[in-house]
Amino acid sequence: MKKKHKNNQRPLTNKKEEKVSLKDQLEGDVYSKLKSMKDQLVQTEQKQKAEEAERKKEEKRLKEKNKSFEELFEESNQNWKEFK
Repeated sequence: MKKKHKNNQRPLTNKKEEKVSLKDQLEGDVYSKLKSMKDQLVQTEQKQKAEEAERKKEEKRLKEKNKSFEELFEESNQNWKEFK
């Protein structure tokens, strides 16, 4: 049995048309301003993430520092009955 091959020929489109990008449509000055604003936003976002991580780290350190003896004792992995 022979398989029939369908001829799926798509009409060729003229690729002579140039694709116009947003960069081409905007003036050079406006594009550079938008790009610098984007870079500033990325930098501020990274700075905020770093500050948040530092704040969480400091909170964790203070919480660990202020634990009571009972909390430290309960978290201990040692079997204290062996030391009686």
